Amino acid sequence: MTYQVLARKWRPKTFDSLVGQEHVVRALTHALTEKRLHHAYLFTGTRGVGKTTLARILAKSFNCESGITATPCGVCSACTEIDSGRFVDLLEVDAATNTKVDEMRQLLENAVYAPTRGRFKVYVIDEVHMLSNSAFNAMLKTLEEPPEHVKFILATTDPQKIPVTVLSRCLQFNLKQMTPQLISGHLKEILAVEAIAAEPGALILLARSACGSMRDALSLLDQAIAHGAGKVCEAQVREMLGSVDLDYLFSLLDALLAGDVAGMLQVADDMATRSLSFDAALQELASLFTRLQVAQLAPQAIADDLPERARLLDMAARFDPEYVQLGYQIAVHGRQELPLAPDEQAGFIMTLLRLYTFRPALASDAERPSAPLSAAKAVAASPVAEAAERTSRVPVATPASAPPAVGRVAEPEPPSFLPDPPAAAPAELAGGPANQPTADESDWHTILAALKLGGMARELGQHCQLLRVDGAQVVLCLSPTHRHLQMKPAQDKLQQSLSEYFGRPLQLSIELHETVGDTPAATAQRRKHENQERAVASLEQDDFVREVIDLFDATLIESSIKPV
Repeated sequence: MTYQVLARKWRPKTFDSLVGQEHVVRALTHALTEKRLHHAYLFTGTRGVGKTTLARILAKSFNCESGITATPCGVCSACTEIDSGRFVDLLEVDAATNTKVDEMRQLLENAVYAPTRGRFKVYVIDEVHMLSNSAFNAMLKTLEEPPEHVKFILATTDPQKIPVTVLSRCLQFNLKQMTPQLISGHLKEILAVEAIAAEPGALILLARSACGSMRDALSLLDQAIAHGAGKVCEAQVREMLGSVDLDYLFSLLDALLAGDVAGMLQVADDMATRSLSFDAALQELASLFTRLQVAQLAPQAIADDLPERARLLDMAARFDPEYVQLGYQIAVHGRQELPLAPDEQAGFIMTLLRLYTFRPALASDAERPSAPLSAAKAVAASPVAEAAERTSRVPVATPASAPPAVGRVAEPEPPSFLPDPPAAAPAELAGGPANQPTADESDWHTILAALKLGGMARELGQHCQLLRVDGAQVVLCLSPTHRHLQMKPAQDKLQQSLSEYFGRPLQLSIELHETVGDTPAATAQRRKHENQERAVASLEQDDFVREVIDLFDATLIESSIKPV
């Protein structure tokens, strides 16, 4: 007996057996039950979602010998002939090969004749968007007022190319892409009937690779059964698809958390040995970062039957949520830059090193100060270096007779979403013993500058104002317009840094009302504005600039001026 592929063998024969298109089935079922039959239907959707299958089931519902029904019997001559593709009153036309107006006219000339066997003559025109404009115009009149015994069912993957004059004459149904969970569940049911052993992880891989198409999933399942000699195993499916084993990605993230660059590069070499696609690896890595963020912010959304659920939740607890967002962006941009790299492996390795460079600073890093990069970071982060840097940022007035210098200075730091730098020792931050801070406890600008905060915690502190320090409690004031900064992780980091600064456990409390004085953010903005005004005034008073303006009738563009 000739083997029949699964996509044809398991093509749905009734509305009840159709998977994933309940919204379309509900509308068609009600219309057939109430005998509210339209003369033209349009099914749109990507490949393999059931457009042609729906057309055939609808043709059976029209012509079943038991009457017009939403549940065709499937055993009468009309139903069996439609299922086998030999029903004389069902005309399936491929518009991709019959695009000309003459072919469409010849087809429609036969529409006036009564059906031979069935109740209705059904025209199924697949990929209707491929018809020429002349062919569309030729069918407009017949499509709008066809004979009572004619029904049109149009199907397309690109409804944007269909003229609106055709769309307005049809009932349009948009078929959705199917979710991986829906596809894997359907594959599991098919394999149970076929008595073929399968691993759940393999079915999930096949469902993801199908990209929402059930026909693609069944074709891949056929291939997986042949590849596994009658079994569907996850390892063999990964090898067949060339997909990246999640073990590689989890090993990469483990090495990243441990600060083990050599371990990360070893994983990349192992992937190259197996000839795995680095493009697919970065795609899976971005998907893994997405699931990590979901596990951090909404762990209940992670399915209980997900094979890697426990490992995912454990990894999510070890990562900073802000860094997960950064890691996702690095993976996405690394994949975009992959075609520009010398080769795929080099681009993949540079993406891994970028993840390592911007990783959260861990305690293990502080134990290895001998590395040149660590030493450079330590010097750059010292209070003396920061004081020198702040001094170098003070605008220098240029003499009126000298040509204006052109350049940029460092502006107030923008919001940073990178992981926070490691907190220095309290004594070092305060400039004295941990239990005897030398700074005035009411000077919030000085306190904040010494906290070495980053990310959202720094932004929160920049927009706050210190109300009081009462023993073990620090009370800050935050304007209601910046309430979005009042996030729990940012408050926790700010509270921890304050406790280390003052040398005693403190409880942070933030009150929401309008601030009275200048916050650090407002002060920085005011200084920036003052520096800008001084720079503009300096240029306007310069003899050379005034001469150029008078000579060429020029205009000074203030937005292009930056203080030096």
